[in-house]
Amino acid sequence: MSDDANMLALLGALLLGYLLGSIPFGVIFTRMAGLGDIRKVGSGNIGATNVLRTGRKGLAAATLVGDALKGTAAVLLAYAWRPELAAIAGLGAFLGHLFPVWLRFKGGKGVATFIGILIGLKPLAALIFAAIWLGVAFTTRYSSLSALIASAASPLVLWFLGEPKMAGVAGVLAVLLWWKHSENIQRLLAGTEGRIGQKG
Repeated sequence: MSDDANMLALLGALLLGYLLGSIPFGVIFTRMAGLGDIRKVGSGNIGATNVLRTGRKGLAAATLVGDALKGTAAVLLAYAWRPELAAIAGLGAFLGHLFPVWLRFKGGKGVATFIGILIGLKPLAALIFAAIWLGVAFTTRYSSLSALIASAASPLVLWFLGEPKMAGVAGVLAVLLWWKHSENIQRLLAGTEGRIGQKG
């Protein structure tokens, strides 16, 4: 294929991923349940953690699954079209979740979508991400810290699994995820970050 055709294919994969990633399941599910706009609840985030603050565990679980699967779907659809573009579609999905055009580019923090992308790219890497998250969460009871450490480890995991290109994309995702968690990082450093199960 020509360079122009390759560039169009790359942009197409990125756009496909972005459109899938930009589906705001947290907003959609809470509105369908008659709970109003999730962006006016708790932290204002559209992800599963904030949906859980409504007291509806089922909606939170549905949001978690939806946000993960849109990343997986983007990767698998691109892979079926042109395997070498799967990771680019995953990047697009992540950008779509973080900056959805439908919500004036104010989206979620990307943890569930990150995992979904890993499921599509390398299921073993997704399992290792989950294991690291659970280990850190069990030890520290900080959900944000668990996500930060697991995401930072993912590029190294993919590299050691023999996927350097995927590792590069995962590195970009990790940087974006850390940036979206900047307020959490500040609270962690200040000792004011809420712990899992903590009330008040």
